[in-house]
Amino acid sequence: MKKIIVSAYAVAIAFVALPVFAAVQTEGKNDCLVYGKNCPNAVDSLPERITKLETEIAKGEKVYTAAELKLLESKLNEDNETMRVLQNR
Repeated sequence: MKKIIVSAYAVAIAFVALPVFAAVQTEGKNDCLVYGKNCPNAVDSLPERITKLETEIAKGEKVYTAAELKLLESKLNEDNETMRVLQNR
């Protein structure tokens, strides 16, 4: 009986700790900018988004893969182009 209670307690602790370990794996990444995930109610102005993209790109390969950096740079270029078009009106 004691083994069953200890086992159930260990499983309960594992389920509680699981989100904490998942958060550690993606530490430093802004999934909202890269993949559009984990960004409820995130509405940034264009200049704010450009600043965030520049900040994330500056983190470099310590945080992001080469493919993710390329994606971020592509989004930054698109946003800069949009900003340029809006300013020239």
